[in-house]
Amino acid sequence: MLNAVIDISHHNQVSSFDTVRQAGILGVFHKATQGPGYVDPTFAQNRTRILDAGLLFGAYHFGTAGDADAQAEHLLSVAGKDALLVLDFESNPQGGSMTLDEAEQFVHHIHQATGRYPGLYSGATIKQALTAAGITSPAQTELSKCWLWVAQYATAPLVAKAWSSWTLWQYTDGAAGSGPYEVPGVGRCDRDQFNGTAEQLQAFWKQGSAIVAAAPVAEPA
Repeated sequence: MLNAVIDISHHNQVSSFDTVRQAGILGVFHKATQGPGYVDPTFAQNRTRILDAGLLFGAYHFGTAGDADAQAEHLLSVAGKDALLVLDFESNPQGGSMTLDEAEQFVHHIHQATGRYPGLYSGATIKQALTAAGITSPAQTELSKCWLWVAQYATAPLVAKAWSSWTLWQYTDGAAGSGPYEVPGVGRCDRDQFNGTAEQLQAFWKQGSAIVAAAPVAEPA
């Protein structure tokens, strides 16, 4: 596993992305959008800073209840079709949460628009949603075509049954979970393990939706 990815939003104050890169970080995901209209106010400036520092760049959308097609178009309009895109599928503390059907429609729309499936970031939410829907195999959900980014602050990630492996594992939010928590240039932040080597990470990012050959993982929950 490679501890070389972070994910950030306007909640993080980054003094230097050059320092972040010098600390061994290779890729950065930044929140781009939420729901049908919100744009992270630091997204555009930080995207330029991230790329100028020579870091790999990705963008994620926080899904909410409502029109999934409109939300997918909103992400595409802000982040563009060429970025490595991710749907953040979790409960929404500020209002209605995206449903499993809406998540399916969102990733379908992104695939139709770009030819690539986005990543799916989730923790307990996706497991609970799949269980409630009676989904136990990849063939039962289009979400299984997305590469999986597991959010779980435990000793090893547990993979929902629609996937055989994980690609990214958010092992800490900068406080919970095992360290290390900090990255020079940004401080405490969400940190992510990649299930492969540095060379595989570069190839994965370039391909945009590739499933990296996985190391053994914990038994599916």
